[in-house]
Amino acid sequence: MCYIYNMKKSKIMLIDKPLLIMIILYSIIGIFAILSASSVSSVITYGVSPYYFFMKQIIIVLASFIFGFLIILKVPTKNYKKLVPWIVGGTLFLLVYVLLRGKIVNSARSWINLGFIKFQPSELAKISVILLFGVYYGELEKLIKIKYSFLLPIIYAVIAFGLIFLQPDLGTALILAFISMLVFFAVPFQNNKMVKYLKILAGAGLVSAIVFVSSGVGTKLLNEMQSSRLTFKAPCTRYLEETGYQVCNGFIAFHNGGLFGKGIGKSTQKYLYLPESHTDFIFPIIVEETGLIGGLLIIAGFMYILYRILLVAKNATNLRNSIIAYGCAIYLLVHLLINFSGILALIPMTGTPVPFLSYGGTFSLTLISVMMVVLRISIENKIDKEKREIESI
Repeated sequence: MCYIYNMKKSKIMLIDKPLLIMIILYSIIGIFAILSASSVSSVITYGVSPYYFFMKQIIIVLASFIFGFLIILKVPTKNYKKLVPWIVGGTLFLLVYVLLRGKIVNSARSWINLGFIKFQPSELAKISVILLFGVYYGELEKLIKIKYSFLLPIIYAVIAFGLIFLQPDLGTALILAFISMLVFFAVPFQNNKMVKYLKILAGAGLVSAIVFVSSGVGTKLLNEMQSSRLTFKAPCTRYLEETGYQVCNGFIAFHNGGLFGKGIGKSTQKYLYLPESHTDFIFPIIVEETGLIGGLLIIAGFMYILYRILLVAKNATNLRNSIIAYGCAIYLLVHLLINFSGILALIPMTGTPVPFLSYGGTFSLTLISVMMVVLRISIENKIDKEKREIESI
């Protein structure tokens, strides 16, 4: 009777509540941060209502949560084995399609115009890599029997990387490469020399590529806009140039914020000094309005979210779910590190949004979907734990 009662309990009650609360809280913070950051540019630059991006983000976030609660949370992760081939195939189709028929934005053919929203297939590629790695490497015992079978997800990641690079969207391609490499490193292969060599080669190759491009030697492979982004150090010495103007104004926003900030809605840098204030550079606006303390609290919150995701990964009862949850943590961490490093002029700006806080349709949808996958795994962890406890009685 006790077993039947536990199985009938609403699964939503087993969800990782602290993680869910943080996801909802940060989504709300992001919505109002976008309202503050975009209110001026909406009117002056885009000629629309000051609430334009605010309202669109509300719709996107609500739609993402509805999709997550009604679909993702209800699909057992064991079904991913059937779904992932369709997701991978659909992603490859969309990446090829966008190269042929996509909409050009900022010199990259990365978008598919659906009328009510512009969709970016490269964001779907990040999720598909995580799910493929989880489902495929979740059955390591079967892979051992087939030589070189472990290469299949790597081949897919390389193809997706190449298609995104051809758009050309170097920033997103590198993010995909980082996610793929770090998830691959997290897979617990045992006594496989080929895997060890591949990991060393992948790490060395990625580091070499970063050095090659950052040194300026690789600029011939990039278009003019991408090459200009490689000039990123000491941005305030190039304030009147495109390569320094935006990042330097981000520094000014940090300085203006001081310890306690100028007050919510009182940023001055959003008055077109930071043209992308509601996307890539939303964090400097937040710090200008809430101060160093506000910025540190935001970072601390992100660290707590990562901690909860890693806890879900650690408690996973099978390798598939563990890899997927670790992949979702890596997904979040890579976006945070690249955005924060870019706005601090530690690396070139790549147009990477801040999770939950930046405006973005496809990114918000995929991000919340990723978080819902983690929450689904947290539910399964609790179900499996309850079953084990009952069976031990």
